[in-house]
Amino acid sequence: MFVFVCAGCGAELTTPLSQVSLPVHARQKYGNGAQLPVLMESGTFAVDPDSWGGPWRMWDEIDPSEAEARGIYAPVYALSDSPPGASVIAPGDIRGTRLIPEKRGGACCGLDGADGPNMACEACGLPVATRVDDCSLWQAVRLSSDAVRRVPVDGVHVASLSWAELAEKGEKTPPFEPIATWTGRLGSNHYWSWSPQWEAAAGQALAHLLVASQGQPVKVPDGLTADVFQRALDALLPAGPPKRRAVLAGPGQPSPDAGVDILLVPVHPQTGQTWTPASTTASAYLVPLPLGVWLWLVSPQPYLAVPASGRIPRDVLRDDPLPLLPNYLFRADRGTFQHTLVRLPAMRSPWLRTILENLRQGTSVDLF
Repeated sequence: MFVFVCAGCGAELTTPLSQVSLPVHARQKYGNGAQLPVLMESGTFAVDPDSWGGPWRMWDEIDPSEAEARGIYAPVYALSDSPPGASVIAPGDIRGTRLIPEKRGGACCGLDGADGPNMACEACGLPVATRVDDCSLWQAVRLSSDAVRRVPVDGVHVASLSWAELAEKGEKTPPFEPIATWTGRLGSNHYWSWSPQWEAAAGQALAHLLVASQGQPVKVPDGLTADVFQRALDALLPAGPPKRRAVLAGPGQPSPDAGVDILLVPVHPQTGQTWTPASTTASAYLVPLPLGVWLWLVSPQPYLAVPASGRIPRDVLRDDPLPLLPNYLFRADRGTFQHTLVRLPAMRSPWLRTILENLRQGTSVDLF
């Protein structure tokens, strides 16, 4: 575990934290006026390898070789020039800081970090972090990599769970959830929706599925997996009989056939490592999915739990009504999809660039 301290004066700025993988939805902007919860679990931090926030440079100001050196292989609207490697934590885990009022940014309901670091070390005044809690953004504090240092906590070590433990005890992420919003006429309101986490996870996975397709039609498993991916794959890839097949694979699941082309596999929530299959399918393309999403896909619950008080005798069957379902087809998160796709080296291929350009020009069907 680690404590983060100010690089200027050494003052402690956080509680002890253990490192985990950065959530796929860390950069997601969801809906309009939505109240999203805290991004990181309390007691954890994750490192964002990419730059985030201002200052910005437009694409025509950037040499393509510089962009590739930063791991970007296709044009984007603009690139952040802030230092990469920020550590992302829950707002409740920050200590010894104060807000910088003049760095509020252009937010309407909170802070969006548009003006750069908006939190300073209380001891020396050095800007050290950016708090984000505006509507439609996941709430987090981003500790600037050039303004803080990470100090190990002596005698404390958090062991990583094994894949077998994660398969047995890992927490599933439901595909539907109520979304709170400030847009109601009478104040706070909510509506039932596809999970923002699922939409972000699908955006990342869809980018990998396109690369894995090699420009050929792809078939994913029927059921919820098809609801999430098949419509987009059919729209973005050439028509015709499927030539490449994707299946769910991972810990506790039967070994996939040797002829399978694409495997939808989980990512370890602590280490960020992608599950790797046996050598018989080593040539298959691995498409990463957050563990909670993957667990639900391989073992879906028949319906979501309904909050209740008190206890019901074991021999009594519940007849709660099923929760409402979204009234629209699933749509992957566009921002996560594009952020992932332009950072895959396969984007040098003309056919993939054509797909991306068509999406930007609005010539493809409404998939996002």
